[in-house]
Parts: sequence; C-alpha cells; structure tokens
Amino acid sequence: MRLNPLTARKLRRFREIKRGYYSFVILVVLTVLSLFAELLINDKPLLIKYEGQLMFPTYGSVKLGSAFGLEGQAANTPVNYRELARTFQAEDDGNFVILPPVPYNPYENTEVGGLFRAAPPDFASKHFLGTDTTGRDILARLFYGFRTAILFAIAFTVLTYLIGIALGCMMGYFGGLFDLLFQRIIEIWSNIPFLYMVIIVFSVIPATFSIPTRISILLLIMVLFSWTFMTYYMRTETYREKARDYALAARVLGASTSRIIFRHILPNTISTIVTFIPFTVVAAITAITALDFLGWGLPPPTPSIGELLKQGTANLTTAPWIVTSAFVALVVILTLVTFIGEAIREAFDPKKFTIYR
Repeated sequence: MRLNPLTARKLRRFREIKRGYYSFVILVVLTVLSLFAELLINDKPLLIKYEGQLMFPTYGSVKLGSAFGLEGQAANTPVNYRELARTFQAEDDGNFVILPPVPYNPYENTEVGGLFRAAPPDFASKHFLGTDTTGRDILARLFYGFRTAILFAIAFTVLTYLIGIALGCMMGYFGGLFDLLFQRIIEIWSNIPFLYMVIIVFSVIPATFSIPTRISILLLIMVLFSWTFMTYYMRTETYREKARDYALAARVLGASTSRIIFRHILPNTISTIVTFIPFTVVAAITAITALDFLGWGLPPPTPSIGELLKQGTANLTTAPWIVTSAFVALVVILTLVTFIGEAIREAFDPKKFTIYR
C-alpha cells in the first residue's frame, strides 16, 4: 500500500525523533514478547525428551508424575517440572527437560524455608527480582501484569475512541435537537462518580464470576465513564470541518452523509486524534494501576503492577525489593508511552511543541 506524501512525511518526522521512535520500538518488542510470555516465564518446560519421545507441554494440559515414571505420591500429583529436570539430570539416561529462562508462573507460591514468604532476589534459584509476600515470583507477576495492563489499555482506548468519535461526529454533523439532547446526557453522566460506581458494581458481582468476566466488567465501566472527552472534541472538529468549502462542495454535488463524514471530515481530523492515543493509553494504565492499588481493580490472583505496589508499601521495611521492582517497572512503561506520545504529537501536529536534538 502506497502512502500519500503528507502521511509519509509525518512518518519520516516520527522516525527522526529518536527518543520517541526507539521508545516505540522497545514498547512493541515488550508487547510482542508478553504475548508469548508462557515461552519465557513459566513453570512448564519448552521441551521434554522422555524415553525417546519429545513433548511440548507449554500450552498443553496438566500431566501427572506417573507419565514420567515417578512413583509414590508424586505419581498422582501434577508434575513439578523443575524437580523432574533435576531428576533426569541425576539419572543421566538421555532424558532431559528444557525450562524457560524464568521457570515460575505468576500464580505459583514458592516455599522459602518451609514458609510462603517474601524472599530477596536470588540468581541461584532464578528469582531474579525476588518473591512477594506469598512466595510468588515478582518478575513473573510484573511481566504478566504488563501484558494485562497494555492489552487492557489498548482495548480501553479502542472502545473509548469508537464511541466518542461516532457520537461526536453525529452531534457535530446533525446538530439541532440531537446535539442538544446528548449534551445534556453527557453533562449528567459526567457528574456520576466513577470510583463509587466501581465499588458498587464489584460489591454486588457474585464471586462465582470468572476472572475474564470480571475484567470485562471493569473494562466496560471504565469505557462508559471515559468516552465523553473524545465526544466533545469530535463534536467541535466536525462542526468546524462541515462548514469548510470542501464539505459544502461535496454536499452540493450530492455526496451522501456517510461519504462526507468518512471521506472528508474524518480524514481531516484523524491526524490530531492520533496524537491523543498514547496519552489515553497512559491514562488507562495509570487508572488500572490505581484501582488495583486500592483493591478495586483486577480481581485476584490476576498479576498486577498495582497489587505489587500495594504489597510493597505494606512491607516497605521488610521487603523493599517488591515496591522497588513495581515502581521501576511502572515508571519505565509510562515513560516509554509518554515519549511516544510526544514524538507523535511533534510529527503529526503542524505546531511545534517540543524541540528535539
């Protein structure tokens, strides 16, 4: 697909802003890696060779110890692949287990001295950032928490913009009673306290609801209380664009309403809308982290940066590595997205906001 000269020039300008461009590359790489987190951070191995057979259990079902010749109690319980790797290594009969670089899943509790407690970073046991207060690997929970946060933020942004752009265009284009009615609805809706609604809804949701369902409900609530800012912006832009000569000429030539909106008005407002996207992602990540910190965000035991921050602040003196890891991870993520936003704003907006060297 060949880009028009103006879009190509904007993309070249974006690539020239090194801080934003490299931040974009890093964030994309991290996001792609997080989609395959099970291959990097998991208690299931990448490959097992047992009695001449090759197995790939990463995305497979749980296997019992009896499938690998274990006896006694271990034969009837889910196999511990780390222990199985040590067993195969000691037997030295050609069987082997290849584990991911971090051989723990984000939900697994690891005993330290017979107790489930926070442990400092230990490279020998491959707890590179230590464990939290229940013995779960912090790096695993941060990486899976990043995946949850970034996907949540992307879904939030897409849904918010779809609703806001659609309603804003209709309000700005049709005006009149339709515009007046939705302005009053938005004024009333904007005064409903968002946090109270989250608390009320999650107080009445049955505990039997699955984690994906609860996450979807949280996403829906956040979207329902966040679409108004884009609606007002699109309403203003549509009012301005529909009064321009090219829109009036299209109407005189008999162009339909949908053609005027999709072929004329939206293409002339989309470049400014793009500059808002990274900052909306930042707002979504910050909001979900804050809700998790307060205990009204993602349902436990979902990996979450906000939940780790809550643990860390509660154990600041006894386990400082928890809050340090979570805080650094959050700052890095928000910094990357902010740099991307600044670069996009500089590249796509005709005005100069920042000077880059």
